[in-house]
Amino acid sequence: MKKSVVSALTAALVVGATATTFAAANPFSDVPAGHWAYNSVTKLAAEGVIEGYGDGTFLGNRNITRYEMAQMIAKAMAKNPQGASKAELDKLAAEFREELDNLGVRVTELEKHADKVKWTGEVRYRYWNDHEDLTGGGENVRTNNQLQVRLFPTAEINEHWSAKARFTATTNVRQDSTGDAELTYIFAEGNYSKFNVKLGRMPFVSKADANASGSMIVDDFFSGIQLNFGDKFKAQLEAGRWSKLTNSDYVGIELLYNDKSRFNIGAGYRYFKSDSFATRTGYDNNQEEDKAAIWSVGAGYKFSDFKLDATFAKNAKADKYEKAYNFELNYKGANRKQAGSWGAFVAYRYVGTNVGFAPSYDSYNRRSNKKGVDFGVTFTPFKNTLAKLSYFHGKTLDTDQTDKTFFGRMSFFF
Repeated sequence: MKKSVVSALTAALVVGATATTFAAANPFSDVPAGHWAYNSVTKLAAEGVIEGYGDGTFLGNRNITRYEMAQMIAKAMAKNPQGASKAELDKLAAEFREELDNLGVRVTELEKHADKVKWTGEVRYRYWNDHEDLTGGGENVRTNNQLQVRLFPTAEINEHWSAKARFTATTNVRQDSTGDAELTYIFAEGNYSKFNVKLGRMPFVSKADANASGSMIVDDFFSGIQLNFGDKFKAQLEAGRWSKLTNSDYVGIELLYNDKSRFNIGAGYRYFKSDSFATRTGYDNNQEEDKAAIWSVGAGYKFSDFKLDATFAKNAKADKYEKAYNFELNYKGANRKQAGSWGAFVAYRYVGTNVGFAPSYDSYNRRSNKKGVDFGVTFTPFKNTLAKLSYFHGKTLDTDQTDKTFFGRMSFFF
């Protein structure tokens, strides 16, 4: 790691600048009946500190969700118990801090004694193997072996504000090269009941067209401001600059509804202004065109262990490769905190390069502007790990040639 990088990391520690993981733990994942937290809740329930489902029961030995667990803990915290019960409750509050925070419950007593800077991280290995047929014969084969370390520092400023960041170091395993580290993002975040604001360089993800596999339009970072209003019904406003497009100004709005159990729906509009559109393929080399206007809609429905998602987006300013859509069916899903959990998915994706600027899909990392079937599995071999294997088979939109992509990933979280 270069001296400048070491200095940057040291400075971040000294001033307490910093953030948490981009995606929090799934609040709807199961807490198994054998989990220590389940046993603690049962013990506190017997002492009258925690209530069950309104009738003093826990519906037998079934698994309960982390969201349900957090609701019970929040009610118990309001009783302000003392002694051994308080110590047990503090331990539970620390475990379910993220879920309690989502419920608007601040763990103030813990924060008084906790370190104001918290570090989490991920070490992950990713492999791509992409085969694209060439016009006139032959095949273009591209492979990549990537090892990456991500560090997520979070600094608590006060009861409403925190500073968040991510440091990323990447290396090519096949070449045995030494990778440089970079400050991927850094921003300040304020949380006020049903209002959230972010200022700085932050994650840039389209949510209206997102599903379990990620976002169809963009999954990157931008510099500016983001405002969020609401709870089940939510509005998101963004404005700033995006470095992936030359001299790009950006504004966006999304309207979202999520009942947090079965159904979600969203609509979004994003406007980009950049000099690069004048010469971009699919804009007919219109020297006066420097804009992209992308609207998107998406919906998802969960039934039993399945989740069905459908999304569509279009760039009203582009002449070609201006639309994208995705139909995806997911079964269960791997939870990195629960060893042995797993999931599977199958999807049909059509992503034009002038609307899917930087999609999350792993099969589109090496080559965008294509359509086809994507399927794969996820698995948690042991706690705090996550494995994924997927395969894409389809055709390119610009050359109409066969494209096949195999992807593998192994992540270790700490």
